[in-house]
Amino acid sequence: MRNSEADLRLDNLVGSSQQTPTKLSFWLMASRPRTLTISTTPVIVGTALAWAAHGRVHWLAVLAALISSMFIQIGTNIHNDAADFERGGDGPDRIGPARVTASGLLSATTVKRGAYICFAIAALMGTYLVSVGGWPILLIGLFSIVAGWGYTGGPLPIAYTPLGELFCVIFFGLGGVVGTYFLSTGQISFQAIVAGLAIGSLVAAVLLVNNHRDVVSDARVGRRTLPIVVGPTLTVAIFAGLMLLPFALLPLIGHSLPHGKVWPALIALPLALAMIYRFAQEPRGPVFNQILVQTAQVEFAFSVLLSIGLCM
Repeated sequence: MRNSEADLRLDNLVGSSQQTPTKLSFWLMASRPRTLTISTTPVIVGTALAWAAHGRVHWLAVLAALISSMFIQIGTNIHNDAADFERGGDGPDRIGPARVTASGLLSATTVKRGAYICFAIAALMGTYLVSVGGWPILLIGLFSIVAGWGYTGGPLPIAYTPLGELFCVIFFGLGGVVGTYFLSTGQISFQAIVAGLAIGSLVAAVLLVNNHRDVVSDARVGRRTLPIVVGPTLTVAIFAGLMLLPFALLPLIGHSLPHGKVWPALIALPLALAMIYRFAQEPRGPVFNQILVQTAQVEFAFSVLLSIGLCM
């Protein structure tokens, strides 16, 4: 049975209590569509950087990378939905969006099966990517899928340690940007690594909002996320650093590029500053659901603006 709070959040998600929720809407809930841009933007930035540096793009490989990256994130999110429920993490003190497993909408077995299908689709795309990029792409793909499962799976889930934000920097930042750049150019450049750090920093900020919001429920089930370990004051400072670092890295991304500009990304700076202010001032609670989505929107705006500039 779902509790009334979960029912209310479900009604908000599907738009109206008069609409009949379908299984598709349940799967959309589990995939967390409002933050799925964090798996597409690294591919976009890596592609734009390859164009700015070499004037060429392997479009079919980019499409396959985009699909693979999205399904790794969807698989991670869906698996997280079931795994958190099984570990007791989605109790009555949860203030985040409703989860399909905890709400009784889908069984944990069904949800996990859906996650494995997503990982399989990502691996299928990866077979083609390996034929293009060779063993470096194979390693990136394998580690990404294993890390996606291991985020909340296995004996020591990444989500239960202070390493979640680092996971985002490595896989959604460096892996996504550098891997995509390599597929089009066959090279790894300093600019691609720096751009990966910039995008990964913003993705890590999105996760930090999530972890800061869920400190109480996470601590109850034994999680040791970064906000729990460092405390609220340092968490605010880390969030500010993650949001501002990408803008400080822009000159290094644009250094020695034969084409393109990085300054359009600065248009997103006021948005980042506004999110830092809200993060520091708002009391921890349901308002952080909105802050999380808006932080993801800042990451998307920075990435798209940077990509547009690199293609100028």
